[in-house]
Amino acid sequence: MPWMHRSFWIGPLLIAALLGLFALIISRTGLREIYRRQFGETRRERLFLASVGFFTAVLVVRGITIAIHNNVGPFHNVSMHGRHIHHLVWGILLLLLVGYTWLLEIGTGSAQSWRWAGRLTAMLYGVAAALTLDEFALWLNLSDVYWQREGRESYEALALFGGLLAVGVFGKPFFAGILREAGRPFRSRIPR
Repeated sequence: MPWMHRSFWIGPLLIAALLGLFALIISRTGLREIYRRQFGETRRERLFLASVGFFTAVLVVRGITIAIHNNVGPFHNVSMHGRHIHHLVWGILLLLLVGYTWLLEIGTGSAQSWRWAGRLTAMLYGVAAALTLDEFALWLNLSDVYWQREGRESYEALALFGGLLAVGVFGKPFFAGILREAGRPFRSRIPR
């Protein structure tokens, strides 16, 4: 069973730790009030959190696959009965799980749904999309071209740029709020 091997848990735990650290920093610092002001609408907040989950997962998965490819660290491919299990399988399963929870109207961002569930499912959706799209070339070509030119260059650029763009677009009010708050001490020193 693949989940019995420690390599199976490194990626998910690293992604969860980074996203948990992000949530902890936001909730325990002065960024909390900026976050509340900028993300009063749950739809905008969920888009932002999905982007953060997506970008975080792309960075972690790319780092782990590069380490596996170069035999660095404790990382290994996950296999079951001699068959390599690609991470897009876990992405698809996670997309199905998130979609099912949304069908049950859990974490949808509606007034009847728990806000924390909406935040969690949005981040999980971003992570699942990254896991799936990171191996887009594999399911497009029906061949394992992950380390070949047609596989690596196209989806790597798409995943990193798409994640960064989404964080910038959906997080713009939040980052603008941070810049306003950072500049506040300097504005109070300017003589009038």
